[in-house]
Amino acid sequence: MIKAIKGTNDILPEEMLNWNFLTETVKEQMKFFNYKEIRTPIFEHTALFSRGIGEGTDIVSKEMYSFTDRSENNVTLKPEMTASVVRAFIEHSLGKKANLNKLFYISPMFRQERPQAGRLRQFHQFGVEAIGNHNPSLDAEVIQVAYEILTNIGLKEIEVKINSLGLPEERESFTYKLKEFLIDKKDGLSEDSKNRLENNVLRIIDSKDRGDQQLIKNAPSILDFLGSESLEHFEKVKDLLTIAKIPFSVEPKLVRGLDYYTHTTFEITSSKVGSQSALCGGGRYNLLIEQLGGASTPAVGFAAGIERILLACKAEEAFTPNEDELDIYIVCLDKELENKVFEFASFFRKNNFRIEFDHSSKSVKAQMREANRLNAKYVLFVGGEEYEKGQAQFKNMTTSEQEFVDLDKLDDIVSLISKKN
Repeated sequence: MIKAIKGTNDILPEEMLNWNFLTETVKEQMKFFNYKEIRTPIFEHTALFSRGIGEGTDIVSKEMYSFTDRSENNVTLKPEMTASVVRAFIEHSLGKKANLNKLFYISPMFRQERPQAGRLRQFHQFGVEAIGNHNPSLDAEVIQVAYEILTNIGLKEIEVKINSLGLPEERESFTYKLKEFLIDKKDGLSEDSKNRLENNVLRIIDSKDRGDQQLIKNAPSILDFLGSESLEHFEKVKDLLTIAKIPFSVEPKLVRGLDYYTHTTFEITSSKVGSQSALCGGGRYNLLIEQLGGASTPAVGFAAGIERILLACKAEEAFTPNEDELDIYIVCLDKELENKVFEFASFFRKNNFRIEFDHSSKSVKAQMREANRLNAKYVLFVGGEEYEKGQAQFKNMTTSEQEFVDLDKLDDIVSLISKKN
């Protein structure tokens, strides 16, 4: 038997109730904040991610699914969405069409990581990218969008953590001091952090290794390297989050390892999903668009992991979506009326009702079992003496009330159900 590839999974119909509830909540919230949906291809030129995310990041150096296609193009299954959205922004000159582009996405991503709870090799994210404005109010709004989505699906055990990476020169000064602090502690670092010391020292602060965490306890803080402009920007973000009544804490070790971040960074974490606690994260990236060949354009955004959020929802019993209900199950009493049943089903579906009927010539008893299994609100019995009179028995499965309806007046059934609903 051929099974799914390691690190991927199937989302079965019963799980789709939760997925759809979450994604519908996302889309509803995006309307309130005036974000428009964007979709980009599953794969892009590899250079987009190596330039955009950074050669020294784990994503680029270890985790990307990259290959050469038949046209000798180096392509990569997208490991994150920001670079793809920025590429689309530049390619389609969206900055000329609107001063501020507020975009959102829901998409699969691909990284060859070690599979574990909440971390798959094909995973799904939703997120936003607000491109074209440097105002701290946009930083605060982006955090607010994420927070509102998570609280609206019922999550309570979440924490908003924020930090600032300041301007590039401030980040560079901090990086130099951090490396200086860690260089004589190199032997005590984990293997991953030893490699990061040379090519992405900020990621050491983000390390989940306990030994690394002990070593960086007294490391320099990025906040001590911020100038007046960066501090003012950060203070405004904090003020606006307070106005929005979003509880938060300042976490100086929240640096996020992607090369394109400047100023605000943030994460929303859950205490219910184990070591992979970040449900969503993001920040401001004022340099990325220029790095990818566009005009200098400020931007801010976040990405949220759908699988991880659903794990948190399950742990908190945050929501129970209503099960799908069938409007009418049509029971066929006489095999020779199967075509008529098909005709009635087609009529009701055209009137926007969810309909099912038996495709296997089952007994009436078996058909009723199926109607119950599918949570049918009503059952229409077609056949028998009633059919000879031009009627059918119509049963309310909730109250067990039954009545006869005229089959030449199916509109009356439509009206009847509409009234009772």
